Amino acid sequence: MAACFVTTHWSAVLSAGRSDTTRARGALEQLCRNYWQPLYAYVRRAGYSREEAEDLTQEFFARLLAQNIVARADPARGRFRSFLLASLKHFLANEWSKAHARKRGGGAQLLPLEFDTAETRCAQPVAPGDSPDRAFDRQWALALLEVVLGRLRQDYRSAGREPLFLGLKETLSGARPEIPYRDLAARLGLSEGAVKVAAHRLRRRYREFLREEVAHTVAAPDEVERELSQLFAALSA
Repeated sequence: MAACFVTTHWSAVLSAGRSDTTRARGALEQLCRNYWQPLYAYVRRAGYSREEAEDLTQEFFARLLAQNIVARADPARGRFRSFLLASLKHFLANEWSKAHARKRGGGAQLLPLEFDTAETRCAQPVAPGDSPDRAFDRQWALALLEVVLGRLRQDYRSAGREPLFLGLKETLSGARPEIPYRDLAARLGLSEGAVKVAAHRLRRRYREFLREEVAHTVAAPDEVERELSQLFAALSA
């Protein structure tokens, strides 16, 4: 992990600091594209209407990207998830009224965000005591898994094995007490033994990508396992 960590997104952004390099900005934009939905979920759960939440989310990211707010981030407390939520809370508490008086984005380029998908998630039943912070953490974990599955599918597609990924994707779920390898083998036209080996390799690659993606959002390699533990706890809450 340490060998590849120096090239991860959030560490690159933090190391750039006030210099605002092109590489750091690109890394920050990618992180925002991957993890904007949890911010939208937080704003909606905080009581804003859909239209207000869309405006708030776009304005927040426009200002984040345009004003190099990341320069104020503390690398010693450096998870991107924590930084982003703290920045959003500050924006909502102190700056939205001023931002609302101006044209959305202030002329800055807005991220292409698919709000319909995010709204569908927010429309799901709310558990008793479910706070905006808890909704944010849960949606962050879901967004992380989506990114990982997307990377994994592209990995298999590049190798000409996308049908195998699609056929075995259900083996990545921990919800099934027994995986129907015999049925999967019949569907894929493989032996049961070959399917078991392929599923094992898929799960191993999935775990690798999962840790790599978490590493993109923390400032040091020793934070990866703790972040994983907290996100899975958010999913099971």
